Amino acid sequence: MAMHSITRRTMLRGLGTALALPMLEAMPMVSAAPITTAAAAAGKKSPLRVAFLYVPNGVNMADWKPTAEGANFELPDILKPLQPFRNKINVLTGLTLDKARANGDGPGDHARAMSAFLTGRQPRKTHGADIRAGQSADQYIATRLSEETQFRSLELGIERGQQAGNCDSGYSCAYSSNLSWHAESTPNAKETDPKQVFERLFGNGSAEERAASRAKRDRTNQSILDFVREDVSSLKRELGAGDQRKLDEYFSAVRELELRIERMRTQLTRTAPKPNMPTPTGVPSEVKEHIRIMIDLMVLAFQTDLTRVITLPFANDGSNRPYTMIGVREGHHDLSHHGRDANKMQKIKQINTFHTEQLAYMLAKLSSVQENGKSLLDQSMIVYGSGISDGDRHNHDDLPILLMGGGGGQIQGGRHIVYPKETPLMNLYMALFEKMGTPAKSFGDSTGTLKL
Repeated sequence: MAMHSITRRTMLRGLGTALALPMLEAMPMVSAAPITTAAAAAGKKSPLRVAFLYVPNGVNMADWKPTAEGANFELPDILKPLQPFRNKINVLTGLTLDKARANGDGPGDHARAMSAFLTGRQPRKTHGADIRAGQSADQYIATRLSEETQFRSLELGIERGQQAGNCDSGYSCAYSSNLSWHAESTPNAKETDPKQVFERLFGNGSAEERAASRAKRDRTNQSILDFVREDVSSLKRELGAGDQRKLDEYFSAVRELELRIERMRTQLTRTAPKPNMPTPTGVPSEVKEHIRIMIDLMVLAFQTDLTRVITLPFANDGSNRPYTMIGVREGHHDLSHHGRDANKMQKIKQINTFHTEQLAYMLAKLSSVQENGKSLLDQSMIVYGSGISDGDRHNHDDLPILLMGGGGGQIQGGRHIVYPKETPLMNLYMALFEKMGTPAKSFGDSTGTLKL
């Protein structure tokens, strides 16, 4: 493999396998994103990535919202797990999701919260086939960057969704199950099985070739890396010591993730009661491991530039999952209707903190990957939040929103930014569109572009 042929689109190939590469010094840097001052000084450009993470049922706002504005604020209890990354995050308050309100449509706040979170559109109240919301912010970006990467976007998830049925006061299950919408009547179903995501990212060729590759790996206990060994040896001969080290670290991360997915599937198969239920397909039963495996897949997809746009809801809105691993046996949704009961509010705080602990895990992973002298977190913009503020009140103003990452040097972190009441959440996405190099005249119910 000649040096000049090593680009971001170079793949290491084997039977039913195509392993993308991370950014290497031997590669020319190309991107559709605007050139930042730092990148210009280095003579190179790195692509920007954007991700949208969602949590259902609101949060305990008293333990989420900082008391001080600007840079001199203390992280409240729920956000304390993010302390190591304080200078990479901004807490945004005052943002509103008006289209999640009833606006004459009656109950159904959970369905509206999730479906409007990235669309800024009032979902049609129906549990039939005539669903309608709007194109989501992730898909607005993905459509305009579709030629840049192998996958225009990835839709990941933790809880399985439904595309039909009545899930919330006359609203289709599609609304409370889907964060990403390709078009107003077309939600993008999320993939919750880590093995399926892994195979999608690193599979290649015909369906028969991919199936043969999977079957052979399962039968012989081989790694996907074994199928590209020849290409790896050829590539390494063309690389300097630094690139070889980076490649070894990347391969180690791929193999570690592969082993974790296999261990998870083996444990599930071993414990499944054969006569009473089908063999599980590979979705972890332990939510912490499930979230972290999905985060690792997200980081690998960004690291290899397979996509620059990802969505990952931690649960469907209205989810009543218990969190027994942290001592919370009651359902999340039930607890969110706390009625100011101190015990229930404390348990909601525990769930909220558990979620930000997983967020801290993601930030650590992104910070550990270096690209062109910057971390992957520096080259990303990540929105985390909920379409409901207080789960008991079901209000959609003053939402809990975080913006993380450096945006290629375009975003200053370490601030609590307070916006005027009723500022549309869509104004934030308008700002992200500009920074991604895909500006819009308007989006959803936007009234302008948020100043960051």
